[in-house]
Amino acid sequence: MRYGDNDVLTGVDFDIHSGEVVCLLGPNGAGKTTTIEILEGFRIRSAGEIRVLGADPASAGEAWRARTGVVLQSWRDHPRWTARRLLTQLGGYYSPYSTSTQQRPWNVEELLDIVGLEENSDRKISTLSGGQRRRLDVAMGIIGRPELLFLDEPTAGFDPQARRDFHHLVHRLADLESTTILLTTHDLDEAEKLADRVVILAGGRIVADDSAEGLARRVAGEAEVKWTRDGERFVHSAADSTKFVRELLTQYGADVHDLEVRRASLEDAYLTLVQQHESGSTEQAVDAFVEVTAK
Repeated sequence: MRYGDNDVLTGVDFDIHSGEVVCLLGPNGAGKTTTIEILEGFRIRSAGEIRVLGADPASAGEAWRARTGVVLQSWRDHPRWTARRLLTQLGGYYSPYSTSTQQRPWNVEELLDIVGLEENSDRKISTLSGGQRRRLDVAMGIIGRPELLFLDEPTAGFDPQARRDFHHLVHRLADLESTTILLTTHDLDEAEKLADRVVILAGGRIVADDSAEGLARRVAGEAEVKWTRDGERFVHSAADSTKFVRELLTQYGADVHDLEVRRASLEDAYLTLVQQHESGSTEQAVDAFVEVTAK
C-alpha cells in the first residue's frame, strides 16, 4: 500500500487457514488497520495479490460479503434505535444468503445473551455505556454468522469481566462455529490467550510469524535468576536456568530464599520494538527485531 511516495505496507505475505485465530500485532502506524481494511475490501491496495475466501476483496460481491463479519475500532450510528431493533434489521440482510450448511442470521435473542446485552436490549443506543456499545459492535459483526471475522481492537473499552466474556466468545466461535478470525490488539496477554498464531507487523512489513509460545522461545535468550542468602540479594544470568537453580540448591540448600527465575519474553522484545518505533527509528527497530527473532 502506497500513499504518494510513502510505502505504508511492503512485503506483507501470509496465509490464514480455515478455523485459525490469528492476531496481528504492531505499534501504532505499523499498518495493522490498513492491512485489515484491504483484506475486508474497504481499501484498494496499490499492488500485490489477495485471495480471501477464494475471491479478491476489491471486486467481490454481496454473497462474499455475507460470509465475512467486521468489528471496527469504533462505530457510532443509529443513536435512537435499540440494540434489539438494530440487530434484527441487520440480521435481515443476511437471510437471503443462508445455506444448508450455514444458517444466517444468528438468532437475535441468543446473540444478545451471548454478548451480555439482554438486560439493555430495549434501551436506546445513545444511552448505552462505552463498554455496552462495544458489545453491540461485536454483536453487529457476528450477526450474520460469518465464516471469516475481522476484529480491529475488539476489546477497547471493555472492563475485565467484559474482556473475559469476549475471550470465551472468540473461543466459542473458533471451536464450535469453525469461524476463522483475524484480530488486531495492543494487548499481548490477550493475543497469547486467543491466537493460534501471532503475526507482528513493523515498519510496514512482517517481522515475525509464529505461535505466541514459539515467538517467546525464539526471543527468550538468557534467564535472570534472583535469590536471597544470608540477607544478601543475588542476581545471575543463566543460559540454562534449570541447571543453574539445581546446582544452587545443591550447594546452599535451605539457605536459599526468595528464589525467582525470569526469562526474557516476547513482551520484552515487543516493547523494545515499540519504543524504538516511537523514537523515530523504525528501520532500526525492524532490523533489530528481525535479528532477535531469527536466532
